Amino acid sequence: MGSSGGALPSADGVQAASGGNSPTAAPLHIRRSAALGWPGIILYAVLGVISLILFIIAASTLWWMLHAWRSPDALASTGFRRRAAGRPHSFSLLLPARHEQDVLGDTIDALARLDHPHYEVVVIIGHDDPETEQVARAGAARHPRTVRVVIDDNIPKNKPKALNTALPTCRGAIVGVFDAEDDVHPGLLRLVEARFEESGADVVQSGVQLMNVRSSWWSLRNCLEYYFWFRSRLHFHAEQRFIPLGGNTVFARTALLRAVGGWDRNCLAEDCEIGVRLSTRGARVAVAYDPKVVTREETPGSVSALVKQRTRWDQGFMQVYRKGEWRKLPTRRQRLLARYTLAMPFLQAATGALVPLAIIGMFVLKVPVPLTLLTFLPLAPTLVTVAVEAAALGEFGKEFGIRIKLWDHVRLVLGAFPYQLLLAAAALRSVWRESRGQGGWEKTQHANAHRDPVAA
Repeated sequence: MGSSGGALPSADGVQAASGGNSPTAAPLHIRRSAALGWPGIILYAVLGVISLILFIIAASTLWWMLHAWRSPDALASTGFRRRAAGRPHSFSLLLPARHEQDVLGDTIDALARLDHPHYEVVVIIGHDDPETEQVARAGAARHPRTVRVVIDDNIPKNKPKALNTALPTCRGAIVGVFDAEDDVHPGLLRLVEARFEESGADVVQSGVQLMNVRSSWWSLRNCLEYYFWFRSRLHFHAEQRFIPLGGNTVFARTALLRAVGGWDRNCLAEDCEIGVRLSTRGARVAVAYDPKVVTREETPGSVSALVKQRTRWDQGFMQVYRKGEWRKLPTRRQRLLARYTLAMPFLQAATGALVPLAIIGMFVLKVPVPLTLLTFLPLAPTLVTVAVEAAALGEFGKEFGIRIKLWDHVRLVLGAFPYQLLLAAAALRSVWRESRGQGGWEKTQHANAHRDPVAA
């Protein structure tokens, strides 16, 4: 009896009210997962893995984008420190061109007017390309002391085969590579030879910049992508002694190129491949980006051209990864960086294929709260990246004399997701082509859009 005179409930009654001998009820999200069975658990795992991969990609990309801006001294070190060398070096400038009759003449004339006493321009033309050969021969006739033409008889043709055709004929101590549409600054060679002399480098990678920011909805993002790659990220790779070199405005000692056998004749990313191969041999690479002397280029002229260009690059990276030369790098840190860099097309393709399925699953199924929060994890570095891109766009405009308008910033933000979809599509296409053994060279057409003044 209690003090109030009422009967106390029995122990059996208490147990019955609490569920008898049953264990404590599981949290709601665990009960939902159990109700969904293995398909639901697998979907949750896929969502979690995708979120973590996207976060790693976004965070690492942001870190490398900001590498050059980590301090004022770091930013200053990205440019050319000395303006002239103590003694002049000799250069052989290789200019492979295929079906480039519309743009090649301007490039030959520009290269023939460079401010340097000891250099030659070697234009490499396919034997089955009479229109481009005619332009090249005319250029050689205008500049007989500087320009000569070499015929590439390889079948099928590609850029590394053309470069290897000309390499044995080079007379200069340093070989430089340019593309048929390049707009090259007259004073570049003086700066490059000074960089060789001051750094003792075996390779010098100078800056390349896409310029036609308003020619299409994606061109602005494409231009900024180059800006961050050459201004910041390649400097990071050079410091780590592992670098996928750029495809042009890159200079290497002729003896070194011949010693390693030149370029991989079957690789779709011959620039990346030779950069990796030289890195494994301990070659020292110096990188320099000066807005005043960057080599100016244009973005692809259509969505399909952009996708094909990225497909070729991605497939080339996969070829370099599969070749395995990077495994010879001396340190684990270098090998880890190489694996991550070269595997990026795989990651982009995988996320590109799985993200739509994950999004559908999030709407169809009730996702647990912790997993929902995890899916928002990549959003943080992504938002910071957009802010950094907006700031960089203003700096880009000041450095290149382009008036950046409010609409340009709007296009930058609105184009972020569609542009990433294009890159994912290109990565998926590269995996498909590589799996089917399709290694043909899909050439990017050029129209000299970068030589036209940008609207103010």
